[in-house]
Amino acid sequence: QVQLEESGGGLVQPGGSLMLSCRASGTTDTLTRMAWYRQAPGSRRELVATISNFDSTMYSDSVKGRFTISRDNAKNTAYLRMTSLKPEDTAVYFCNTKRSPDGYEYWGQGTQVTVST
Repeated sequence: QVQLEESGGGLVQPGGSLMLSCRASGTTDTLTRMAWYRQAPGSRRELVATISNFDSTMYSDSVKGRFTISRDNAKNTAYLRMTSLKPEDTAVYFCNTKRSPDGYEYWGQGTQVTVST
């Protein structure tokens, strides 16, 4: 079993920055890529960024150039550095990871990010 715990959300003004963290605990040796998703009110959950075990990254077009995903395997932690935040980035952000080899997915409880004046 794996538990994911996100932190770092909050209220920030447009143009500001935030750093989200996601710490994995439990049976972490079988985990593969880590990812961040977000879900705004009334919208479907969308993929924001992923990072593989080999540090290969992928970003959605809406955050490319503004967000940076990284991971510290020694700490079993993934990060999402968000800069130049816009009101449309307001959402609950969820951490996600997959287990090898069956691909079972784990989710964190989510952390709220609000971009507003």
